[in-house]
Amino acid sequence: MKYLCLVYSEESLLDTMPDSDCLEYDESIRKSGHCLASEALQPVHTATTVRVRDGKVSITDGPFAETKEQLAGFYLIDASHLDEAIELAAKIPPAQVGSIEVRPIRPIREMARQGK
Repeated sequence: MKYLCLVYSEESLLDTMPDSDCLEYDESIRKSGHCLASEALQPVHTATTVRVRDGKVSITDGPFAETKEQLAGFYLIDASHLDEAIELAAKIPPAQVGSIEVRPIRPIREMARQGK
């Protein structure tokens, strides 16, 4: 089953973590075959939020929500079950200074083909 692990943290706390820690974990999870994709995101000040209401596009600089913790990156993983996904997520280095949201992927294409 596929899971998305969303990495959240205060940017100032992430700056204290060496990139090498994250790169080492990324290499190990890829070698294990569990990682399907992963990326770090640029700082939150580079974000743009797009909304469409009544056919009108609205663009706002910055993230959707103003919070202390910001989305910093993600891992798309393949795990046998939620417990395995949680074990993998707990090893993501920024979990030490932030949080990792683990969410199952909804197989929308497959469900649509099956008429569900």
